[in-house]
Amino acid sequence: MTTVTAPTPSVVVDHVSKRFAAARKGSGTKDVLEDICLSVGEEEILTVLGQSGCGKTTLLNCIAGLEDFEGMITVHGREVREPGTEVAVVFQSPHLLPWRTVKANARYGLELNRSAPRSEWDERVETALRIVGLSESAGLLPRQLSGGMQQRVNIARALAIRPRVLLMDEPFGALDAITKERMQEELQRVVAQEKLSVVFITHDIAEAVYLGDRVVVMDSDPGSVKLVLDVPEQRPRLLSYKRSAPFQELYTRLWEAL
Repeated sequence: MTTVTAPTPSVVVDHVSKRFAAARKGSGTKDVLEDICLSVGEEEILTVLGQSGCGKTTLLNCIAGLEDFEGMITVHGREVREPGTEVAVVFQSPHLLPWRTVKANARYGLELNRSAPRSEWDERVETALRIVGLSESAGLLPRQLSGGMQQRVNIARALAIRPRVLLMDEPFGALDAITKERMQEELQRVVAQEKLSVVFITHDIAEAVYLGDRVVVMDSDPGSVKLVLDVPEQRPRLLSYKRSAPFQELYTRLWEAL
């Protein structure tokens, strides 16, 4: 077992395991996560790599309070057993409602969450759209947006509830290479501005190194922590960092681990 520690943790995952019922009736259970221990520091981006089926998304759902599990998870001292207002999740697909404008889609999380007074909704949404650079697009419909802009709405919807922890499940995986790099730069800016702690799931080694303060590699059958690498480069990072020798060294070590 590898324990992943952060200096001042905002998220602590303490000996977490998860089992699902086996697909075949009467076949018992399947271990998906086994004895996961990690923490995420204040304003840290922790990127998580692993092959498909290793439990990355399941781990994210456990932190979000969307899955039951064995062990303990705390977010800023609160034990997680159900979704909480201090955590927001950004999935790979924006899942925007096609009949609602950008502003109305960004407000949707507040409507569901209802953790803030209705009188604050407009101000929160306008602030979130300004942070992601969509103030001028507030009245547009999803079909009028590029893929990158739709994902910005997805992030704005999460930011509007003013979380302290952002959980991101391959949010840029469906974007083209140029848009993906722009969104990676944008995320660094948003995290610094809003002082967020982030758990970022990805299959992309370069993305994991470029964004992460630390990179966790997960093993599979069952999912467990295999390797943790620190990324010493300070954020925000320029795209030129991807062409540097330290970047390539980390990339190679992660490739070999996978």
